[in-house]
Amino acid sequence: MNRCARTLVAAACLTALPAAQAQMTGPRLFPANALRGSFTVVQAPVDVRLNDKPARLSPGARIRGENNLVLPSVALIGQTFLVHYTLNQQGDLHDVWILTEPERARQPWPATPQQAASWQFDMASQTWSRP
Repeated sequence: MNRCARTLVAAACLTALPAAQAQMTGPRLFPANALRGSFTVVQAPVDVRLNDKPARLSPGARIRGENNLVLPSVALIGQTFLVHYTLNQQGDLHDVWILTEPERARQPWPATPQQAASWQFDMASQTWSRP
């Protein structure tokens, strides 16, 4: 009987672990070079549309869902999302974050590199201010 109680306690602790980890996750921090745009996967694995223009995913690109888990592009075919994204040196999409409702509400956020260059970014509060 004593062994069963220990097993039940251990099982309860293991079951509660994912919930505790989910609560520990704070807001996502985006880099200052992350831009905002509309993202649609046209044909997996690399053909996408960014702001209704053809674009490509870079080799090793990461698409993160609202829960911050990496998603395969094939799971997103035909869906459009508001995202933050970064480009690599060749101009291909490298990091894509599908935005949560609170992240979508954060305004303003630059949509072009020119806007990002002329605005001020506060990394701690994850907010932009126009000059």
